[in-house]
Amino acid sequence: MNNLYPLTSTIPGQANGSSAPSAGGGGTAVQTVASTGQSDIPASNQPQGGFLGAGGMQPMVMILLMFGVFYLLLIRPQQKKAKEHQKMLDAIGKGAEIITNGGLIGKIISVKGKILTVEVADKVRVKILRSQIAGLFDSAAYAADSKNKSDSKLEKK
Repeated sequence: MNNLYPLTSTIPGQANGSSAPSAGGGGTAVQTVASTGQSDIPASNQPQGGFLGAGGMQPMVMILLMFGVFYLLLIRPQQKKAKEHQKMLDAIGKGAEIITNGGLIGKIISVKGKILTVEVADKVRVKILRSQIAGLFDSAAYAADSKNKSDSKLEKK
């Protein structure tokens, strides 16, 4: 830490440069001491600037590393998932079995832009927005899964 201007400090009770009290007796005399700003710490113990030194670029590097980790672990997978979901929504058409965000399962009867007509039961049709589709419903996999569960319940009895 090099200063351009020397620091000065005063010591009460001493006259300019002398160690004896002033001749006036008991007055307040002031001694001025000049300092060059150099510390008494040996150079080997002083913190060094630079890439890994105290007060250097280390905090900035840590922030960038944390942002990189967040991007790789959180942001990027979320963006991938959103793109895949959008592709699925664009590809959905008449006859597809879907499940909505509200949990309704049905078959698409007609498509008019962003509005889909979905049959959820015999002669029960609802209109939903395309954006409210959670995904495709695989009735064959559901039927096989429910059959396996019912078979396991029969075996336990």
